[in-house]
Amino acid sequence: MKRIKYISVFLVLALLASCSSVKRTGKQSYSVTPLSDAVSVSNGAIVYGLPRTVFTVKVRMERTVEVKGPYSQFAENLLGLRNIIKSDREYWEITGITVNSHEELDPSELYIIESGAAMEANMLTLKSEGFILDLNPESNKSDKSMETEYDFDLNRYVAYDLGSDEYYFTQVDTGYRRLSFDSTFISVPYVVERRTPLSSAQLAEKAANRIIEIREGKFLVLTGEANVFPQSDAAIKELNKMEKEYTELFVGKRYTETRYYAVQVIPTSEIKETPVELFKFSELTGVEEIESVMGEPVTITLVPERKLKDLSMITKSEVVDSKVQNDKIFYRIPDVVNVSIDYEGEKLYNSRKLVYQFGEITQLPSNYIIGK
Repeated sequence: MKRIKYISVFLVLALLASCSSVKRTGKQSYSVTPLSDAVSVSNGAIVYGLPRTVFTVKVRMERTVEVKGPYSQFAENLLGLRNIIKSDREYWEITGITVNSHEELDPSELYIIESGAAMEANMLTLKSEGFILDLNPESNKSDKSMETEYDFDLNRYVAYDLGSDEYYFTQVDTGYRRLSFDSTFISVPYVVERRTPLSSAQLAEKAANRIIEIREGKFLVLTGEANVFPQSDAAIKELNKMEKEYTELFVGKRYTETRYYAVQVIPTSEIKETPVELFKFSELTGVEEIESVMGEPVTITLVPERKLKDLSMITKSEVVDSKVQNDKIFYRIPDVVNVSIDYEGEKLYNSRKLVYQFGEITQLPSNYIIGK
């Protein structure tokens, strides 16, 4: 009876050892094939995609608007100012370019992993290595923070205050009215007041005199000769502000704002080493569409360094055409690409980026990520 008990225990241990050996050395059958219209996806299969690189080109521009002052023609004669704005104009300038890249799912590179048994996949390893991307569209969305664009309201910059304490002068004259009195006509005098607007030259002279008075007032304050000496610099700041506003009546006003424009580029083999137009830029109107006749094109050029050109890769077509069952995982190695952006012969941006589309698609053992 004791011998039968020992035999039973030995058989149980042997069975457990056999199951453990199978688990350690047993080899599951995996099949990895590209997804196409002719391939159906079975329930329980894993569908993954290779990443592709997308560039977001963000351009920073400055828009400058110049408004002529109402007394610009008298600036030199009355105040000796020569460097003034003589006409209303607007011009643009590119002040900076940044190129950011992010990865998204490449819909042309989808693959299916199928197995006859339960698969143990380390999905976290796949995601951290960049071989598998989430198919959730929200995870691949590129967030762009763009500043709100607005237009200048030039009516805000019209000089309503022309810097004069009066805008007309009163001319007093005596008029006579004939009245009939006892068959006799007499002339009765009366006062006539006529208001005549001041000319531009007269208004400019008054504004220039006001500027000189402000300068004299600042001189008295700074030299301590003023009757009432201010306790802080608030008075000087206010005088500077007033002088600036009066002076702008002669020299004009200049306003500058910063604008941003962004465009996305998906690198493909067709645009490799070929300048591609992003948009057109005009110094008069800023960003224009590619079809516009205004402006000159801003181009981007992508030149791969082909770091993997000497590697002997098993291409996807060779694997698909062969009759051997494929159990290797497809993944893509990015290549280093020189990215340059040019405008009218001037290089605005030059850097190196990793681009998946210009790399090589190769394979690694399935047990690297399956059943790990």
